Formats: sequence, structure tokens, C-alpha cells
Amino acid sequence: MNKKLLSLFGLKWNPFSPDVPADALLVAPRIESFCWRVENLAREVGFALVTGAPGIGKSSALRLLVERLGVLREVKIGVMARPHQGVADFYRELGDLFGVQLSPHNRWAGAKLLRERWQAHIDAALVRPVLVVDEAQDMSTVVLNEMRHLSSARLDSHMLLTSILAGDTRLVEKFRSDDLLPLASRMRVKLNLDRATPEELEACLRHSMTKAGAQKLMTTELVATLCEHAAGNYRTLMTMANDLLVSGAQREVKHLDEKLFFDTYTPMTSNEPTPKPSTSASKRR
Repeated sequence: MNKKLLSLFGLKWNPFSPDVPADALLVAPRIESFCWRVENLAREVGFALVTGAPGIGKSSALRLLVERLGVLREVKIGVMARPHQGVADFYRELGDLFGVQLSPHNRWAGAKLLRERWQAHIDAALVRPVLVVDEAQDMSTVVLNEMRHLSSARLDSHMLLTSILAGDTRLVEKFRSDDLLPLASRMRVKLNLDRATPEELEACLRHSMTKAGAQKLMTTELVATLCEHAAGNYRTLMTMANDLLVSGAQREVKHLDEKLFFDTYTPMTSNEPTPKPSTSASKRR
């Protein structure tokens, strides 16, 4: 959003955009507990899992977690950009994330080199590698199992890599397959996000506006209306709020209210004249 629109409402940034600063995100008690448990897991090494329907807040939880882990001196974080890739690209990306030159065509050599590098970091500097994967439902079974084999040594008694996977219900279904049951059983920390209550949605919306510098951007009635229509989904809530912000800026209103909501979302069908049939159509009758 351009500076003119931000200045119209006295905003530091667009509070309804996906790329708000991480410190502007609301940390719910469940998210705080999850981050604390993963911080401890990262020191011991293991697997963590975040699941939930699209738009429930998985990516936001990961952003908060990465910020928390980023201040730990003994943790080196790698965020995977292409979870849908094949095994060769999986190794290429791991090598790039953790500073290891790999030959992806030789999986045995690549796995050996990664494990040696991770073990050397752990022994020399007590640094624990952490891999974060969003949209993990797009990962193939082969790649997920490759990650499991990479993560441990000494007959599964010594862990080398902490992996945090986040995905929707398709990931949960994948983990029920026989091929992935060994990986599913290794999830030591889990966070399953459900639909938010209206109270949780309201807290998130008000927190976002306050952090952006416009606590009274919306009327109380509009906040309640948005939370009612969002159906427990944070993404839906923020999408509607952003639509209203853009509409309000176009009309240069001082604040966003219910009238703007109904003007924006109510179909304009009742006052539209019924189109008359064309002359040629009348003659055919």
C-alpha cells in the first residue's frame, strides 16, 4: 500500500497484509507454548509438526517460531523454499541452506557429507541445525523419508537435525500411510490449529490495528461483523479487512464502518433494471 493511503488512516503499515513485521503478530497462549517447547526441542534435536486447515495461522506460527529460534546462538536455521521438489533438488537446497557443497546425483555421498558437517558443528560449536518446512503437504513420500534418514545416527539413538513441518490436512493423511508411519511416530512436539473463535479473531484484528498505529481504524460494530463473517479463518478475516481498507481509501473516509462493509459486499441486484429482450429475439418468439 502506498504512502498516501497509509497516511490517510495514520498507519505505519497495512495491518491486514501477510507481510506485517513478525513482532506485530499476536502471540496466542498456544503459540507461545509451542514455541517454548520447540526451543527446548532444538537443543535436544527432533521433529515438530504444525497442522490445520488453510488460513488458520500455520505460517504465522512458523514466522514467530523462526524469530524466537533466530536469537539462539546455538541454533542455525534453514527455511526450505521448495517443498515440492524431488530428491536431487532437496539435497541441493539443504546444501545451500547449511553451507555444504553436495553432488545431488550421489545421494549416499551427499547424506554422508551433510551428517558429517552437522556432527562437526554440534561437536565443535554446539550449534544445532534446524530445518523449517512450510506447505509440507507438498513434499513427496520419498523426500520425507530421506529427511528422516538424514536426521538420525547410531541406530536412531543420536539425532542430528531438528525438522519443523507445517501443512494442512493432506499432510495428516499422508502420515497415516504405512510408508510414513515411522516419521509420524517421531513427532515430539505437535500443534494442531483449529478454527478461531470470534473472540480470538477480534483480539487478532484489534492487535493488528494497534500495532500499525490506528487502534480506532474500525468501529466496534464493524469488528464484530467481520469476525462473524470470517467463519473462524484468520486469512478470510484479513482479506475482508484489507478489501475494506482499500475501499475506504478510495472513498477517503475517516474510519471504516458497517455501511462501508455492506456497500462493499452487498450485491447490487435489487435496483438493477431488468434487461429488455433484443428485437431479433422478440421476432423469433
